[in-house]
Amino acid sequence: MARTDFVERSPLTRDALTFADRHHAGQTRDLDDLPFVTHPVEVACLLHEAGYQDEVVAAGVLHDVLEDTDAQRSDLESRFGSRVAELVDAVTDDPTIEDDTERKAALRRQVAEAGECAAVVFAADKVSKARELRVRMSRGRSNGADCDKFRHYEASLAMLTDLIPGHELVNQLRMEVEALQAVPAGGV
Repeated sequence: MARTDFVERSPLTRDALTFADRHHAGQTRDLDDLPFVTHPVEVACLLHEAGYQDEVVAAGVLHDVLEDTDAQRSDLESRFGSRVAELVDAVTDDPTIEDDTERKAALRRQVAEAGECAAVVFAADKVSKARELRVRMSRGRSNGADCDKFRHYEASLAMLTDLIPGHELVNQLRMEVEALQAVPAGGV
């Protein structure tokens, strides 16, 4: 069975994938220029593999649509229900906070206040993004923003360790952060 076969048995996740694919159309990942939707699919796979229900997995697929597309929370509520919209909103940056460090700190507080399901969506996102950063850096493609991203991943790991200690996604994030710490000087 392919890694994403669960999507066919998960109606909300299947619809979320269609929605995310349409809204992220034309966007690509920095890592490899693959369609951006590759990232939300990986987040969904991590959540599915961790045993989460369709609503949480669907939120994982949709976690970037409010932040990176013209989609509105009302679009999510009407199509996927209030619970999915609530989870996506909980893991979405506040665009009114201009300073990146302050915005990421506010996001971590927001996630912590939203509870376990928001925390696992956030954790799966950070696992995927930390992997992308590690691969990009191993290819010699790091940039100036990587130190800030790494600090955000470390702070996210600390917050998640307090919130959902011992969770498999937290353990995976810990491994990714440790792998990033092992990147030779000049990396992060």
